[in-house]
Amino acid sequence: MPARQTSDTPPLRNPLIAAACLFAGAGLVFAAIVFFAPAPETGTAARAVLDRPTGEDEVIEVAEVPAASPAIFAEGEEDESFSLPGVRETQDVLGGEVEPPPGSNAARALALQRVSNVPHAGLYEDGPGGPLPIIAADGRRPSTAYARPFEGEPGTPVIAVIVGGLGVSESLTQAAIDSLPPEITLSFVPYARDLQSWMNRARAAGHEVMIELPMEPFDYPNNDPGPHTLLADASEAENMRRLHWLLSRSSGYFGVTNYLGARLSGSEAALARIYREAGRRGLTIFHDGAGRPGAASAAAARAGTTLTLAERVIDADPSARAIDARLLELEALAIQNGHSLGSGFAYPVTVSALQSWAEGLERRGYQLAPASHVANVREDRAGQDT
Repeated sequence: MPARQTSDTPPLRNPLIAAACLFAGAGLVFAAIVFFAPAPETGTAARAVLDRPTGEDEVIEVAEVPAASPAIFAEGEEDESFSLPGVRETQDVLGGEVEPPPGSNAARALALQRVSNVPHAGLYEDGPGGPLPIIAADGRRPSTAYARPFEGEPGTPVIAVIVGGLGVSESLTQAAIDSLPPEITLSFVPYARDLQSWMNRARAAGHEVMIELPMEPFDYPNNDPGPHTLLADASEAENMRRLHWLLSRSSGYFGVTNYLGARLSGSEAALARIYREAGRRGLTIFHDGAGRPGAASAAAARAGTTLTLAERVIDADPSARAIDARLLELEALAIQNGHSLGSGFAYPVTVSALQSWAEGLERRGYQLAPASHVANVREDRAGQDT
């Protein structure tokens, strides 16, 4: 029979000692973790610890308050329906008007209310689609009343840029209004839905606005600018009917520019009649510089009106590198002539390039100006030369 094994310690004490050791070791590990663990990283949300009656601590996430966002209008929303709490009640205890902080929703809404009061009294007559611009009895002109004021630094070269094609795409139009410096002039398509609302928003953001006149291209009607296109072979009465419809689509614009129009430019007499009528109504007339600008200048001379030509179409090649090159050419022209004017379309790449270019313009010794200023300078010089 085999001998029974013996032990130096009572059999019941071994488990107790092992358990005690385990508990002691776990306590040491926990203390080390608490002591040496790094402080928790701070995030964008704040944390607050509240003492509950039960004595337990509860960590509560407090959401970060975002900055005020721009006033965004839904497509089709009428201006009159847009309001913000407290906007109309900006009165202090003495009864004076209190200006809301710049950039706030209230400031944007107040600016919109101010510029929505168009057309100005005396500067319009009834037209087929709405108010038609006219020169007031006291000599006031839409070209002056609706242009963005500008006081430049004497001797500093001036550059102006017109961005067109606005009002059709809601996202592109909103991006141009919000992202581009207010000195950049915005040009709108006459067929845009809620055209007046778009123009009001642009003017509330500080931009002066123009309306585009669709003109017949060589490959019309395969390339159709749209209804009421001004035609080379149309009668004077028909083109006037079309022009009045286009001009009465909205109010608050200071000038007009072409959209396409290579074939119409070849009919000097037809284009001259259109320019003469636009000038008679107190509007500044522009040409985007594409196609045959020389023919357009000849038509303006025949009409006895001043035509302001853009020297460069900055995004004829819609690539960032090509746009930057055209903008550098505008800088060179501004040094040479004292001012320059470019035109472009509201492509995302154009808007982005203009935004980046304009940020450093002042440091490079230039000043950005509205297109109306360049038009006025050229008209003044033309008057001095005659």
